[in-house]
Amino acid sequence: MDPLLVITNSEAGTSDEESLAAALAVLRERASVEVAATANPGELDGVLHRAGSRRIVVAGGDGSLHAVISALYRRQELTGAVLGLLPLGTGNDFARGTDIPLDIEEAARVVLRDRPRRMDLVVDEVGEIVVNSVHVGAGAEASRKGATWKGRLGSIGVGRLNLGKLGYPIGAALTAIDPPSVRLRVEVDGEVVCDLADPVLMVAIGNGPSVGGGTHLTPEASPLDGKVDVMISRAVGPVSRLLYGARLGLRTHHRQDDSTYLRGTTVSVSGGPFWCSADGEIYGPERQRTWRVEPGAYSMLLP
Repeated sequence: MDPLLVITNSEAGTSDEESLAAALAVLRERASVEVAATANPGELDGVLHRAGSRRIVVAGGDGSLHAVISALYRRQELTGAVLGLLPLGTGNDFARGTDIPLDIEEAARVVLRDRPRRMDLVVDEVGEIVVNSVHVGAGAEASRKGATWKGRLGSIGVGRLNLGKLGYPIGAALTAIDPPSVRLRVEVDGEVVCDLADPVLMVAIGNGPSVGGGTHLTPEASPLDGKVDVMISRAVGPVSRLLYGARLGLRTHHRQDDSTYLRGTTVSVSGGPFWCSADGEIYGPERQRTWRVEPGAYSMLLP
């Protein structure tokens, strides 16, 4: 078994440390393991600088995985890297979308027994990456509000057993009460699929199917097929928004007459202004952004 470098968050709580210890015990039955705790990009770069040919195992959530993949991409070391994931986050949407077990010891066994598969990556025009999903409109607004409430509630409880996971549902509920609508021009592989004439509730570009801890925004997306799924919702009226929310829970929202759902390799969004939520990171307001797929950009240990 190849040696492993496990990268974890040095600010993890007691509960995370206990879960990590259980996973490390499984890994050390068959592999040489070094654990490196990082708290900022500088420390992460230093750890990756000495990673060598070892397989890199991220012990954390979607944000931690994004940080490691982004750093490897910037260092031009992503293509040759083999990564594994021990899901210790709040949402764990990447793990959910790739069938990595949320049970930490089972996830460790995946790292030990399974072979790497080539994974797609989404890259924008300034070189920033998206591992799982990027969306604009109501979804991004929900993420903005959800992140605020996650921070507020995360201090209530111990370790992973805190109220932080309620932040995303609260953000979604607050946004549903007064959702934004924006006028956007959306092009997929050079074809205009939405123009500025009609307001939209949101546009989602999914490399993976879910966001926010299991909300299947682009339910048919896969990071293994060389394309992203694009979901455009025009459910801007009060009744249509309520129906959209109900159908979102049933994973049928993308099949309705007021939605457009298609696949492509390059997606451009312009108009607005609009906010973006990319792997949970919020930025904006923007007037124009373009994302493209890099098929098979890195290797991941999957079930």
